[in-house]
Amino acid sequence: MVPARGASFGRGGGRVTCSGSDPTIFMDLNSASTVVLQVLTQATSQDTAVLKPAEEQLKQWEIQPGFYSVLLNIFTNHTLDVNVRWLAVLYFKNGIDRYWRRVAPHALSEEEKSTLRAGLITNFNEPVNQIATQISVLIAKVARLDCPRQWPELIPTLLESVKVQDDLRQHRALLTFYHVTKTLASKRLAADRKLFYDLASGIYSFACSLWNHHTDTFLQQIFTGDEAAATSSLERTLLSLKVLRKLTVHGFVEPHRNVEVMGFLHAVFERLKQFLECSRSIGTENVCRDRLEKTIILFTKVLLDFLDQHPFSFTPMIQRSLEFAVSYVFTEAGEGVAFERFIVQCMNLIKMIVKNYAYKPSKRFEDSSPETLEAHKIKTSFFTYPTLMEICRRLVSHYFLLTEEELTMWEEDPEGFTVEETGGDSWKYSLRPCTEVLFIDIFHEYNQTLTPVLLEMVHSLQGPTNVEDTNALLIKDAVYNAVGLAAYELFDSVDFDQWFKNQLLAELQVSHNRYKPIRRRVIWLIGQWISVKFKSDLRPMLYEAIRNLLQDQDLVVYIVIMLFNLQFFFNFCSPVDDFEFRTEQFLPYLESMFTLLFQLLQEVTECDTKMHVLHVLSCVIERVNIQIRPYVGCLVQYLPLLWKQSEEHNMLRCAILTTLIHLIQGLGADSKNLYPFLLPIIQLSTDVSQPPHVYLLEDGLELWLVTLENSPCLTPELLRIFQNMSALLELSSENLRTCFKIINAYIFLSSSEFLQVYSGDLCRSFCELLKDITTEGQVQVLKVVENVLKVNPALGPQMFQLLLPSVFRGIIDGE
Repeated sequence: MVPARGASFGRGGGRVTCSGSDPTIFMDLNSASTVVLQVLTQATSQDTAVLKPAEEQLKQWEIQPGFYSVLLNIFTNHTLDVNVRWLAVLYFKNGIDRYWRRVAPHALSEEEKSTLRAGLITNFNEPVNQIATQISVLIAKVARLDCPRQWPELIPTLLESVKVQDDLRQHRALLTFYHVTKTLASKRLAADRKLFYDLASGIYSFACSLWNHHTDTFLQQIFTGDEAAATSSLERTLLSLKVLRKLTVHGFVEPHRNVEVMGFLHAVFERLKQFLECSRSIGTENVCRDRLEKTIILFTKVLLDFLDQHPFSFTPMIQRSLEFAVSYVFTEAGEGVAFERFIVQCMNLIKMIVKNYAYKPSKRFEDSSPETLEAHKIKTSFFTYPTLMEICRRLVSHYFLLTEEELTMWEEDPEGFTVEETGGDSWKYSLRPCTEVLFIDIFHEYNQTLTPVLLEMVHSLQGPTNVEDTNALLIKDAVYNAVGLAAYELFDSVDFDQWFKNQLLAELQVSHNRYKPIRRRVIWLIGQWISVKFKSDLRPMLYEAIRNLLQDQDLVVYIVIMLFNLQFFFNFCSPVDDFEFRTEQFLPYLESMFTLLFQLLQEVTECDTKMHVLHVLSCVIERVNIQIRPYVGCLVQYLPLLWKQSEEHNMLRCAILTTLIHLIQGLGADSKNLYPFLLPIIQLSTDVSQPPHVYLLEDGLELWLVTLENSPCLTPELLRIFQNMSALLELSSENLRTCFKIINAYIFLSSSEFLQVYSGDLCRSFCELLKDITTEGQVQVLKVVENVLKVNPALGPQMFQLLLPSVFRGIIDGE
């Protein structure tokens, strides 16, 4: 049975008061624990009839004095059910966020907080890992608010506890030490930073010795074959290294002036070598393997974070970092040792040094700081011609090659493979995008050195490649990839137009199944160069090639690449561009291309791919304008179905709205036939009471405006949508300008009919807007008023009867 609501847990004398409909009853802490324990047990039930009342009771108790003392009593009792203890910890942790601050409503008293703080660090002996982690996190939350001023004993207690011989207590204390350090390091106010600097300088030496001790112990145990003990020591090594990472990166203003900090950072390289050799010696089935690789990655994170936060303090380690990373990634030293995530981290380290703006001198060297010049000198001395050439060749001929796994995935799910290749920050975590980004940055920085190297690779691949030579095909794919990535740097070095006519176009026409990777890569390559160098006279040849690819049985493989090509064609239309889009060049291909794109839109399944196809269709419609009319019937019939299917995909719906905008502009007055489908979409997209408006509003307003501009007359349904406008004007958002355009469109389309229905609402909205709007906004409002007076002088003054006096008064007063 759930206890009576309104129970309160008193702090005085260890007694707890529970009050309900019965007279007040006094209970001690154990009795109160029994009551709360029963409700917590019910709150873990799968039966909602039991669960909901229990949750409601716990919610009421959250603000009662003594409740958190009872929770502490429960989750530290290891004999109780794990699920109940877990729930007690979560309630306690959430309570810290809500009620621990002094200024919080129903804040805990200082007396109870003091008792709770003492209870939290009495014993570090939680046997369940998940609960131990939650306890560590909640201690860190309290530390963020109270340490060190109200909780000066926390850090000394943790430092003593990590020294004990008991394995469980030592680990739990170290886990808490890490979470506390992590939380305190995240504070950003100047006073908090100063406190953390003091803390770091006070405990850094101890943290280093603790890390060294656990690291040495692990290495000794793993080489003697004691896997169980080694696993335990490795966990402590990992935690102590996490502590040192936070202290090193965030604990010092000028870390290069601290001998211990720099000593630790140099030691990281030695330890990395030891751990990499350790990973080579132990089998893949070893229980330590996963943790060992995590520790290796953590070492690299220490270096990356330190470089990011303290680039000049990192200067003494530039040479060693580059030597280390290049050795393991681009020489035989890494064979059998370097695993994928480690290679990614090493490449990111090289990339951050190469691209670091702190290390780039000004155009006038004398304007650069001595620290910048020193770092630049180290970089220059390292990146010699032989080193750069080896890095470039290795990136292209080794890391750029498609793997067997990628080729298999491509065969099994070509659309998914193509979509997965693109976008985001994947270069930080995934090998292929990481290698490509590194190549781009190094080529940009050292293009004069590397351009001849890459051109030599290109020249060695002239002419068709034997389809039976898989390795040669993969090498060509990799080299073409490099030329595409370096397109801007190669502008003056590659005659792309000649290359396209003499070789690339022919390669697009090779139909052999094994040549698929090259056809795919060539069309991607052209897409990269379209915005760099591509004569408009060559476009018809390319249109023809793309049309053939769209009819290819493997067309889905080329989807994203082709679509980006087409977007380049249709988007770059400035008169000064060499690659200006010419409608007359495209018209012979319009019908077949539009039909094939529409078929593609129906066939693909990935949401991202449908969006890309729609964007390209939009570009086509926008460029050819009214000449699209004979071919859009199928698209008009399909879009309602696609809209319905995309109910859970708002970004796809945005793409549909964009397509409709261009479609309405192309159809002109004939767009009235779309109203049964079109107007409900505008209604939904611009209704601020509907959740999808967050995604759809901007495009929905644009569609609304375009629909009005192309409407031959004002229909009752089109008039009814204006009901959404009052709420939109109340938002006073960046879309206000479009809203005014929509209002003007209604006025010009049919002022009498429109004003008879909405004049009162519009006047009230304008009166409210003028109270809280910028001068520019006020001008826009008055322009609408002016248009009403001009278009409908009979009804206009009457409509704005409430508004005009204040406007005239403002003019007279000189506002």
